Amino acid sequence: MITLSDKQAEILHIIKDTTLTHEQTMMALAKAAENTLDYPDVPADFYDLQEKGIICDMGEGHAPYAPRYILPDYEKFFAQGSKFLRLDPPKDLYEAVSDLLILYHHVPSVTHFPVYIGCIDKLLDPFITDEAAAKPIIKNFLRQIDRTVTDSFCHGNIGPEDTRAGRIILECERELQDSTPNLTLLYNPEKTSDEFAVLCTETALDCAKPSFAYDPQFASEFPTPYGIASCYNGLPIGGGAYTLTRLMLNKLVETAASKQDFFERALPHAVETMCRFMDQKIRFLVEETPFFRCNFLVKEGLLQRDRFNGLFGMVGMNECVNALMKLEGREDRFGYSAQADDLGLAILQAIDEQVKAHKNPYCEYWNGSFILHAQVGLADDQNVTPGTRIPIGEELPLYEHMRQAGKFHKFFPSGTGDIFPFDMTSAGNPEAVLDVIKGGFKVGMRYISTYSSDSDVIRITGYLVKRSDIEALEQGRQVVNDTVVLGMGAKKNCHVYERKVRSL
Repeated sequence: MITLSDKQAEILHIIKDTTLTHEQTMMALAKAAENTLDYPDVPADFYDLQEKGIICDMGEGHAPYAPRYILPDYEKFFAQGSKFLRLDPPKDLYEAVSDLLILYHHVPSVTHFPVYIGCIDKLLDPFITDEAAAKPIIKNFLRQIDRTVTDSFCHGNIGPEDTRAGRIILECERELQDSTPNLTLLYNPEKTSDEFAVLCTETALDCAKPSFAYDPQFASEFPTPYGIASCYNGLPIGGGAYTLTRLMLNKLVETAASKQDFFERALPHAVETMCRFMDQKIRFLVEETPFFRCNFLVKEGLLQRDRFNGLFGMVGMNECVNALMKLEGREDRFGYSAQADDLGLAILQAIDEQVKAHKNPYCEYWNGSFILHAQVGLADDQNVTPGTRIPIGEELPLYEHMRQAGKFHKFFPSGTGDIFPFDMTSAGNPEAVLDVIKGGFKVGMRYISTYSSDSDVIRITGYLVKRSDIEALEQGRQVVNDTVVLGMGAKKNCHVYERKVRSL
């Protein structure tokens, strides 16, 4: 049990932490205050599973007062302006970027920063009359996002179509070499020209963005326009995610006496408990906090409550499958055996069926069900592989790896992906890297990220960090971006610097 003196010691530690900026200190203190409260009416079994590390609340806090992920309808904002912010619809590029930066300041999330900044090329392109004059404006816009939205879970989209703004954004990102905002190209072979896709590939190899999302698959699954937010979360525009909780399959399997026991007792019990935990968090947010009644984003129609949903996350498929194989007296390993992969698919099928059967009254957007999410891990995770990925250090040859990953991506409409760094010589052949990405989509992958082995900006999991910032933080210096501490932890615990580098 946490005592008052424990909480006071935690607060004093935060105040004295020399690596935190003033803003980071305030946010840490706010979270410490929130967590003096109990969780809202959660099932009793939750605490046992939480203590065993089987259910993780992803640092959302004990009393959520805003949705975890928010995707405002920025096109509507441009069309109508904002009475609350006293802004008229923008008339030129200066006003467009200024209005967006103002609105971003007022968009909350679990990080307290916007996790979605819109399809920025489509938003800005209509205001471009002179490309040479537009570039410094857009470059300063991107620079200001990096310096003021100091969290790499901030995410913008471009494409699928080739636009002048999209090309300027790519050019500016290569010059800036900033980790924020993260970017995704909504790639559609019917709409995205090879020329533009190659420019995106060149930029990704240079500064780890954009990633590539397979637009036809996302668009076929979401009943309304969608965006890619935060790490790689597909979510409805004008809505978002109430909450994301994750199931630690690597820990859950430790409680099973056999494969049969895992499927018949351990897994169903954990899934049901986590669903009921998420129910209570969503109920508290909708019914007891003022967000959906009072926030101007809702009042002005930039958000709609019925476009929010809960995300059911999971990690540790690799460890879970391997442990179950050992319980069966077999040495098959995830990714290296058809039987092991089939077992992983069976686990996902069981989770998917149970989650779909569980209904929440505030998740109308997804037929009353939570959406599955392959969570990418936390900085302090040890001996657990993100989502359904193969562990770092055990990667398969490139094409085998993609075929294996493609078996699992279909289960996760709201978030899954794999990362394939290429050696520095690949920058000279971006067309070949693009062909690899296209091949990945053909075998079932929905989201692919890449960067070059010599990039300063690298992808940690679903977010970006500069290697130079990690080095500065390791030396005890303050850095602007608060996500660097996560990158430093992932370097140590998850060995992200040791990913297999691919060559063509």
